[in-house]
Amino acid sequence: MKKPISTFIEKYYLHFNAATLVDAAHGYSKQLEDDGKMMITLAGAMSTAEMGKILAEMIRQDKVQIISCTGANLEEDVMNLVAHDHYKRIPNWRELTAKEERELLDQGLNRVTDTCIPEEEAFRRIQHKIHRRWKEAEASEKRYFPHEYLYQLLNEGDLEEYYQIDPKDSWMIAAAEKNLPIIVPGWEDSTLGNIFASYCIKGDLKPSTAKSGIEYMTFLADWYVKNCLGKGIGFFQIGGGIAGDFPICVVPMLYQDMEMEDIPFWSYFCQISDSTTSYGSYSGAVPNEKITWGKLDADTPKYMIESDATIVAPLIFAHVLGW
Repeated sequence: MKKPISTFIEKYYLHFNAATLVDAAHGYSKQLEDDGKMMITLAGAMSTAEMGKILAEMIRQDKVQIISCTGANLEEDVMNLVAHDHYKRIPNWRELTAKEERELLDQGLNRVTDTCIPEEEAFRRIQHKIHRRWKEAEASEKRYFPHEYLYQLLNEGDLEEYYQIDPKDSWMIAAAEKNLPIIVPGWEDSTLGNIFASYCIKGDLKPSTAKSGIEYMTFLADWYVKNCLGKGIGFFQIGGGIAGDFPICVVPMLYQDMEMEDIPFWSYFCQISDSTTSYGSYSGAVPNEKITWGKLDADTPKYMIESDATIVAPLIFAHVLGW
């Protein structure tokens, strides 16, 4: 079986960040080969970058067992699914004036670097569908996590009439089909989270209809305890921020606050980030700093790739998939 991508990076990616990329890919595969599990965390605009094209295959092939992501990454994969044809690319985005940026807003185009998300087609197509799900849950006195409401929409075909890409390229569809555990810390800081909050302010919904961040942490704690035996659980972090900061803390919480002294550390760690390693930045901190916080051990395999995640992550995933 030919492995053109893997063969290429093995031959040419020999030093510096490139070599670490290859080492991290081998470490990822070994984690799984030894019957370990892996968490992937998504920060930044990975879904708008269409990371779903390869992340969906990672999910289908059981190369990831749990995901932590921002509310933006959760919803933006679904937005790309239903409004892809209406997205607008701005190749000269660095040259835009403030006036030109305002013109994009007036056109209902919300810019993420070189890509504009169409507000009407992306946000509004989902809004009325998910609002109905929120109302139905509240009427029947049921409560779900934010990602579970989106799973309901995808698994029950609520949005199929709007699909504009191959569903195989949506990581959320792949995750929904497997009922993959997802952690979404700070979901309120997302478009759908804002929309949900607006309904609560207007008295149309109760905040309790969507399960909270504390409940996500308690769910993760239970999942970690049940899945950390043997080789343990690895941590593959794309970007920084709350998507990574929130779940990695579950280990010291279990050890220190729950007094579970035998709880194992994360058994693999890789971070792709271009954050500066200084100024007190946790996102830019070298992995060894996490040892002092009880998250990683001295002998945990650790990799830090200081580069663009939209370039690096697909290459590592392709290597893990044997492409």
